[in-house]
Amino acid sequence: MDISTQALRQSLIDASIDAEIQRINVGTTGNMSIRTEDGMLITPSGIPSRQFLPETIVAMDLDGNWSGSIKPSSEWALHAAIYKARPEVRSVVHAHPDHCVALSCARIGLPAFHYMIAGFGGDDVRCSRYATFGSPELADVTVEALEGRTACLLANHGMVTVGSTLTEAYGRALKLETLARQYMLCRSFAEPVLLNEKELVEVKQRYKTYGRQDAPNA
Repeated sequence: MDISTQALRQSLIDASIDAEIQRINVGTTGNMSIRTEDGMLITPSGIPSRQFLPETIVAMDLDGNWSGSIKPSSEWALHAAIYKARPEVRSVVHAHPDHCVALSCARIGLPAFHYMIAGFGGDDVRCSRYATFGSPELADVTVEALEGRTACLLANHGMVTVGSTLTEAYGRALKLETLARQYMLCRSFAEPVLLNEKELVEVKQRYKTYGRQDAPNA
């Protein structure tokens, strides 16, 4: 195992443990992956994150082939389908945080109630159509819900975020759960006022340089 692969495996371990600390995953729920030249590195099936070791992270291709005794996450096909459909995506995070799950069970997506929704690539974060966990159909509806976006909810299930790095994909997962909680809080006492089309255009323009140290001052 070369140093670069070792570092990628360790980053998946660290992020998975942090996801449990942040309570966006519990026990063996959720999974994460990083694209590689030959396919992907993905977290294993049925092993709690605190028991992950570099050798329990599974290297596999995007057609479901791997070697060794450790099985990849049961959602490997979801990750593979995203990588096949989205060449720019380098990492995928799937999680089951409370507020995202609650909204997904009502099959409610996140509208533009807050400007940060635009940070996921569009005017909303969609909730997918329902499909059984671990199925090829779930992979298909996830790719569909992610079209033009970097996040989606999975009906009666959880959420998925993608990014150019694991850090970016995982950060989006934390951000999405925060927004889901804020949306539910607002809906508990009033109907949120959504940003209009003009406001969203301005937000999207600002997001082109958002967070960049080299960007000119607004």
